[in-house]
Amino acid sequence: MAEAHQTRVQNVVEEMVQSLEKEHIRKMQGRMFKCSADCCDRPTDSMSQVHQCIERCHTPLAQAQSLVTSELEKFQDRLSRCTMHCNDKAKDLFDSGAKEPAVRSLMDRCVGSCVDDHIALIPSITRRLKDNLDSIPQ
Repeated sequence: MAEAHQTRVQNVVEEMVQSLEKEHIRKMQGRMFKCSADCCDRPTDSMSQVHQCIERCHTPLAQAQSLVTSELEKFQDRLSRCTMHCNDKAKDLFDSGAKEPAVRSLMDRCVGSCVDDHIALIPSITRRLKDNLDSIPQ
């Protein structure tokens, strides 16, 4: 993917992740640490019970991180499939005898279209992630 297109996608995805981190993940981390500290303040619990308590505290955050990672992987896979389609179109054009400038132009337009289409998906992905993060039991 051309560098400018790649930078555009990275910036938009990074902005989404930072927003999710500030609005959701950070709060979950705070709850996890407070919950874990409370587990350690149980003088009558065994070491195993404290460990299990801490594990329960970590579960919501682990679920959240898994959710975000999975969604980002799906986004990346879709974008990769789109750019691979562009590669195929460019190769077909080149194999049909087109000159390199025409192939480069096709490739740039096609990848640009992929990037535009996928950037347009970010708001709905963000909403879905926020809804799913909100639904994780604390």
